[in-house]
Amino acid sequence: MMVSGRSVLCVSAAVSAVAVALAGGIGLRQATALTPADELASHRAVYELKLAQTRGNSPAMSARGRILYDFSGSACEGYALQFRQVSELDNGEGKVTLSDLRSTSWEDSAAKSYVFKSQNYVNETMIDSVDGKAERQNDKVVVALTKPVDKKFDLEATIVFPTEHVRRIIAAAREDKSIIELPVYDGSEKGEKVYNTLTVIGRVIAPGERVPTDAAAGKEVLAGLKRWPVTVSYFDKASKSGEQAPVYAIKFELYENGISRALVLDYNDFAINGDLTSLELRDTKPCK
Repeated sequence: MMVSGRSVLCVSAAVSAVAVALAGGIGLRQATALTPADELASHRAVYELKLAQTRGNSPAMSARGRILYDFSGSACEGYALQFRQVSELDNGEGKVTLSDLRSTSWEDSAAKSYVFKSQNYVNETMIDSVDGKAERQNDKVVVALTKPVDKKFDLEATIVFPTEHVRRIIAAAREDKSIIELPVYDGSEKGEKVYNTLTVIGRVIAPGERVPTDAAAGKEVLAGLKRWPVTVSYFDKASKSGEQAPVYAIKFELYENGISRALVLDYNDFAINGDLTSLELRDTKPCK
C-alpha cells in the first residue's frame, strides 16, 4: 500500500507505493511480463489511525481516523484502487478539523496509462475535486485533466505511477538494494503535483520472524512471504531550494505481494500510526 498527500492527514502511496530510474530493477518493458510470484495481491485493508507523537510547537494534540484501501486487478487487467481516508485532528485549542478524502484510480500493468479521480472534503465541505488521465509516450508523460479545470500538460518520461512505484520497491528489495530515488505522479494537489521520492529499504524480515499480532496474523498467504521495513520520503519537486526537508514520509512493512502493515505517517510536526485492523484477501485471476 502506498497512500498520497491529498488531505490534512493523508500521504502517497502511497501507496503509496506506495503508490516507486531504478538501477538494476524491473523496467517498464519488463513490467508487462510478471510471473505469478511477482503478482500483487488483490485485497481490502482497513487501518485505524491515531496520534503517535508531536514535535516542537506542533498544535496536534489528538488525532484519529481510518483508511480503507481496496486494491484489485492483475497484470492482464491492470490495477484498480478504491481509497478513502477519514481523519479528525484536534489542535487542543478548540479547533477540530475533519478531513475526508475519497479517490479511485486505475493503472495498466505496463505503467503506460493512469486514470484517477478524487474528492477532498474538510468539515463536510468539498474543497477540491480532481479528474484526469496520464498517458506515457516515448519521451514524456501527457496529463489531461477535466477537473478542477480542463488542462493538458507534459511531465518528464522518468515519472512513475503509484502501482509501478510499489513494484519497483519490491523488485529492489528482492535484489537487496537499499535506496531508490524516483519522481512520482499520483494526481494529487489538483492533479498537478509531482514528488521526488527517496525510498530506504531495511533488512529483510524472513517468514516466521517478528510474527505480526495485527490483522496480518494467521493469514496463510502471508506466512510464507518475506517483508521489508520501508521508508518513503516525499519532496516537493517544484522547490528550488538546495537541501530541503521532506514534505512528509511514510514508514511501513511491505510484503512481497504488495500488502502493507505497521504504517507510520510522518508530517514532520507530528506522526500518525496506522494499525492494520482488518485484512481480506481475494483471489487474483490468472492471465489467460
